[in-house]
Amino acid sequence: MPTMLLAAVIGALIGLALGTLGGGGSILTVPALVYLLGQDPHGAVGSSLMIVGMNALLGAWLHQRAGHVRLRAALLFGAAGITAAFGGARLSRLLPGPALLVLFALLMIAIAVLMLRGKTTQIAAEHRAAPVWWRVLLGGVAVGFLTGFLGVGGGFLIVPALVLLLGMDMRDAVGSSLVVIAINSAAGILGHLGDGGLNWWLIGLLLGGGVPGLLLGARLARRLPTTRLRQGFALFVVLLGVTLLLINLSLALHQADVDVLRRVMLRSTIGPC
Repeated sequence: MPTMLLAAVIGALIGLALGTLGGGGSILTVPALVYLLGQDPHGAVGSSLMIVGMNALLGAWLHQRAGHVRLRAALLFGAAGITAAFGGARLSRLLPGPALLVLFALLMIAIAVLMLRGKTTQIAAEHRAAPVWWRVLLGGVAVGFLTGFLGVGGGFLIVPALVLLLGMDMRDAVGSSLVVIAINSAAGILGHLGDGGLNWWLIGLLLGGGVPGLLLGARLARRLPTTRLRQGFALFVVLLGVTLLLINLSLALHQADVDVLRRVMLRSTIGPC
């Protein structure tokens, strides 16, 4: 029962972040699955894609009903990242768990810094002319790869990209980003299906908790200033990212030393032969 309750609360927080900010679900999901619910890092990445993708799909529908989804632009951005998301998911298997979490922590900190700068709206006003489509496609590929490789939906990368490259206002960018997240997550899931680390019972609990969070988040997105919400969430992301980095950096370095020693011993064994 405590695990079920914890999973439902985490799911609600994921849905709240996605519904309100158009991103942030995976930043909560991967660490929560690993450190609070005991999943393997690689399994957590695959589970995160399933949870975030399904929540994003429902959230996109809610924002579409409110008139805050630019569907054509979102589909183009998402389509550009499909292959990259699948490839990123396959490549993530080559890294040990601690190294994967170190990269995830570094990405969290970088995204949080971008959020705290808070200049996207001002810059977008300078780029509301015709969008540069090759940059949109390139951004879609980059976000898609990160989605598959690290199990992130990419909302905090997609929202600034949609604002900067397409000149969307923040509310449309939040709603449209959920469409892109759903597309990229689906492609990433296909790359992780062979891992065998998906806990469907846990995924179901997190998805169940995410529905009321999404409903509340969609309401908050229409009523509260997203700038203040984004800044507060960014501070939380920085703290969580630094914590993950401190925990896993030494483990990753130790694993690298072990791998080097193993290769040296293997060469010394093969050499005399």
